[in-house]
Amino acid sequence: MLENLIEVARHGPKLLRAGAINVSLLFALIAVGFLVGTVIAVVQVYGGRPLRAAARGFEWLFRSIPAAVLMMIFLYGPPRIGVGKIDPFLAATLALGLRSAAYQSQIFRGAIQAIPTGQMLAARSMGMGRLRAVASVILPQAFRLSVPGWSNEFSSVIKDTTLAYLVGLNEIMRQAKTVYDGVHMRLAMPTLIFVALCFLVATYAGNYLLGVVERQFRIPGLQMPGSGRTMEHSH
Repeated sequence: MLENLIEVARHGPKLLRAGAINVSLLFALIAVGFLVGTVIAVVQVYGGRPLRAAARGFEWLFRSIPAAVLMMIFLYGPPRIGVGKIDPFLAATLALGLRSAAYQSQIFRGAIQAIPTGQMLAARSMGMGRLRAVASVILPQAFRLSVPGWSNEFSSVIKDTTLAYLVGLNEIMRQAKTVYDGVHMRLAMPTLIFVALCFLVATYAGNYLLGVVERQFRIPGLQMPGSGRTMEHSH
């Protein structure tokens, strides 16, 4: 067993370099999810009936389709409709990012609806337009409320990045398979343990930093009704 661990350790730098792709993908899809999810949440709360229906349709669609299927659609779909070949990293970013946006939109929507309605009325009475009031008054408070639920989303999507091998990205799981494939199956368990430890460290580090952000920007009395925590979800 010790010999196997030592052999896996020799592959450690190669696995960590592949893990950098997971980290890059994580930042890309979280950014897509945050931007699109914010727009969807605002539309669901403040949009007209047709826009609200479209936003609900988006959220339902991307929460209903498995991540692996979405990646295949984004990789192989565009050439079928004449758009041209799409880069695997971009396909994974769009598929996982828009799926994350559907989940993030519900975190943000719940936080927006937790803001007292008087906040909007006060902003409008000061002469702010509706869009400016949302951007300047509502969203900053909603984002503070969203941090606990958003940290749950972070924990989910960082694991989703391991699905990127399906579209050909040489991320950590694909690289791990090259270590123990074929005649080296005895290395499978220690290699997978190494990968698991990498994700344990990354998830803990990310949630720790988000906890620091939450404490830094917490405002006494500003919390989700009934708990002080935003809603959590599971992929």
